[in-house]
Amino acid sequence: MTNITMVQALNLALRQEMEKDDGIILLGEDVGVDGGVFRVTEGLIEKFGEQRVLDTPLAESGIVGMSIGMAAYGLRPVCEIQFSGFSYLSFHQIESHASRLRWRSQGRFHVPMVVRTPYGGGVRALEHHSESREAFYAHMPGLKMVIPSGPRIARALLVSAIRDPDPVIFFEPKALYRAFREEVPDEEETCPLGKSRLVLEGEDLTMISYGAMMRPSLDAASELKDKDGIRVEVIDLVTISPLDDELFVQSVKKTGRAMVIHEAPRSFGPGAEIVSRLVEKAFFYLEVPISRVTGFDILIPLFSRENYYLPNVQRIVRSARQLLKT
Repeated sequence: MTNITMVQALNLALRQEMEKDDGIILLGEDVGVDGGVFRVTEGLIEKFGEQRVLDTPLAESGIVGMSIGMAAYGLRPVCEIQFSGFSYLSFHQIESHASRLRWRSQGRFHVPMVVRTPYGGGVRALEHHSESREAFYAHMPGLKMVIPSGPRIARALLVSAIRDPDPVIFFEPKALYRAFREEVPDEEETCPLGKSRLVLEGEDLTMISYGAMMRPSLDAASELKDKDGIRVEVIDLVTISPLDDELFVQSVKKTGRAMVIHEAPRSFGPGAEIVSRLVEKAFFYLEVPISRVTGFDILIPLFSRENYYLPNVQRIVRSARQLLKT
């Protein structure tokens, strides 16, 4: 076991999988010589060479388009888009081709590719660098949409994503890249796509979250227990699509109260789908209406005002106390 950051865990996953499979190719802007804008691919060009770690032009559509071709003909490309806000330039390739090729070819072609990209706020970045637009990709049939919440789960999820036969959009919360360390096994570890996980057991309230919002959710759960005696159950969705609703439905049937926390804008966000499924499958178990603590329906602000946009411990605790009063 080694105590490492998320950046190091992702690098470990890439290195170990590339050692096992010569068909895994990394490509993207600055992924080679510079090791990626956040250094996730650092050292990999030295180990595997420039035939397998490709520095590309600034052309997101070209990066994804080339990856689709590689995947259709037997390789397993892992391409990096420097920031999720730049992925819109490859939207046509992802929606019109990557997500549809297996369906279009009636199973003749598969697209085993991963699109890695940093997402979300919390690092005082510029415009197009801090969006949380996972709902775009979760809405596309044929794609899987994955977001890790810590180093160990990030390593395991990336391994599973690389091995998956279909295209996976892999959002990496950049606010967590070096925020904390976790023990990560040296040996191989995977995590099934499409399965959520129970992070904290409780009986009074269910919190459902993912990605960068897991840390404030867990901190809020700790504060509620210490100050109010409220025992919160916390669920990490892990995969936004396909969405595993079995775990959070069973949890809400037990607690009778639910909160959804995400930094994406509130309207039409992942929380709306979660609420809908709870209403469909656990309506008669709900003691009070479901609460959402989310980003606002605006573009994420720049610099000092960014923290007013992102859900924090205080907003989560306040909403939880209101639910328990009702």
